[in-house]
Amino acid sequence: MLILTADDVRKALPMRDAIEAMKSAYASLSGGRAVVPLRTRLPVPPHEGLSLFMPAYVQTETGEALAVKIVSLFPENPKRGLAFIQAAVLVLEADTGRALALMEGSSLTAIRTGAGSGAAIDILARPNSRVLAVFGAGAQGRTQTEAACTIRALETVWVYDASAEQSKKFAAEMAGRGPIPKDVRVAENPTQAVEDADIICTATTSSVPVFADRDLKRGAHVSAVGSYTPEMQEVPAETVQRARVVVDSRSATLAETGDLVKPMQAGLYTEKHIYAELGEIVLGRKAGRQSDEEISYFKSVGVAVQDAMAAQLALKNADKMGIGQIVNW
Repeated sequence: MLILTADDVRKALPMRDAIEAMKSAYASLSGGRAVVPLRTRLPVPPHEGLSLFMPAYVQTETGEALAVKIVSLFPENPKRGLAFIQAAVLVLEADTGRALALMEGSSLTAIRTGAGSGAAIDILARPNSRVLAVFGAGAQGRTQTEAACTIRALETVWVYDASAEQSKKFAAEMAGRGPIPKDVRVAENPTQAVEDADIICTATTSSVPVFADRDLKRGAHVSAVGSYTPEMQEVPAETVQRARVVVDSRSATLAETGDLVKPMQAGLYTEKHIYAELGEIVLGRKAGRQSDEEISYFKSVGVAVQDAMAAQLALKNADKMGIGQIVNW
């Protein structure tokens, strides 16, 4: 069995390749070529923790992928010097079930989540987009930024976080890194971050909208990857109501995200307001952006096909690069 550490995973999953893998993953999901049960949620009440079990089998034009990810969210971890998110991915051989690899899952999750947003930005954001606003200065915010800057020639990045220190650290570390422009600015408030932004990425655990709908410019694209429970909400209901809504998975988003569930419960719209899954657009079954004036909104709660495809890509690249540790199983 091959063991890939977090550093190994980052080397084996370059963002541009990961974005293409996510397009393939979404296409397989929407095309009926994937078996993806809703993730199993296991609360751990004494520690306010939550463990999620996410298996998937995926068929693509070039092969198969079979994997299961276990991701745990324990809010008290930072006090212990541990990351909030802990995860591992087990990769299985699709035609035998044989265990092939065990990968550090937090880095894979961050990269595949950023890459999924990158796929949506490539399909939905205006080609001439130049300004990015990122809400959330953590690991997810970093890969959201890398993905957006990989797929669009962005000139300015604004970052806003509840912690000003985290925002400053983000700006110092990310400016000029890879495809990211040197012009990374800390916003003093959400309005400053959003008002000139062509692309907005939200990667927070907020239970209330992180920006005001009135501050969005015409033609903006919003990629929202936080709000993974019905109680959380990052994007204003007014924004969702007037946007072209695209999701990673209809069933998963309707079950899990407050961005959609809360406004529906308030009677602002029904599930018919969801225009398409991103995979339907990749497959050409639905059109993407219709005009330079419309607001587009991509909601991702994360689906296991992303993990399976990202893990398959990492396994392939690791073999080519000769990285990782092989152990007897």
